[in-house]
Amino acid sequence: MNMVPVASSNIAAVGWEGNILAVEFTSGQTYRYTGVSRALFDRMMSAPSKGAFFQQFIRGKYSDDGGA
Repeated sequence: MNMVPVASSNIAAVGWEGNILAVEFTSGQTYRYTGVSRALFDRMMSAPSKGAFFQQFIRGKYSDDGGA
């Protein structure tokens, strides 16, 4: 999966492939969230705050793999 660096205080990079959103946090951990549409990924990428968008629309709404 191609990860794209983003400007955020908590998120280092994000990627999307086959309805899986990968979020690499500045802590170094990467979580994968299943069932995320391309449209939602595109909205996140265009959001002024990636972290706020993640908190509002992704965290707790999509299952994650527990981090790697």
